[in-house]
Amino acid sequence: MATLNANNFCTTHTKLPNKSPLIPFTTILSLSSPKPTFSLLSLTTTTTKCSGSAHGRPEYTPQKIPYPNYIRIFDTTLRDGEQSPGAALTAAQKLEIARHLARLGVDIIEAGFPAASKTDFEAVKAIALEVGNEVDEEGHVPVICGLSRCNKGDIDVAWEAVKHAKRPRIHTFIATSKIHMEYKLNKTKEEVIQIAKSMVTYARSLGCHDVEFSPEDAAR
Repeated sequence: MATLNANNFCTTHTKLPNKSPLIPFTTILSLSSPKPTFSLLSLTTTTTKCSGSAHGRPEYTPQKIPYPNYIRIFDTTLRDGEQSPGAALTAAQKLEIARHLARLGVDIIEAGFPAASKTDFEAVKAIALEVGNEVDEEGHVPVICGLSRCNKGDIDVAWEAVKHAKRPRIHTFIATSKIHMEYKLNKTKEEVIQIAKSMVTYARSLGCHDVEFSPEDAAR
């Protein structure tokens, strides 16, 4: 398989407007290999954090951002990003990437889909235990999120994986487009709404006060 090197990727150097001097950072834009592998590269000794506002980072409260100009970063590299061709990650690689995301100041790290496999469960649990409990010098610790379908089995497994973090989150979803409800779920709109409501309630009943819901395929 291909490896990331100076010959098969291109970069751009971008400057962010800020009250402080402009900070250059490097962004990988493309790879020439049809099936690349990915590894973490130290391109600079300077870390650019994903936070900033006139007030600084607000105290984390689920579903609430007190400052209208603050952008909360939700990163799904370790879950949705892993579905990219050739991007399968080991548990050790996921933990290393999660450490770097935390260093960048990411607010929420979606660490994986715990019910998908024992390996993914263990990876999410390890991230919750380590990264989800490591408070930085500014007092920041990221939310550690686990994905689950709208059923009790998935939600139970997700909670077992993320509950070790200081700020755990369950992200649950169900298909909501007409074609998915009719042909994948074989359920009516009313039935899907009821499932969504009952499973969010169930997730909260486990002790998880930060529950995210996504309507899969809703934009179709």
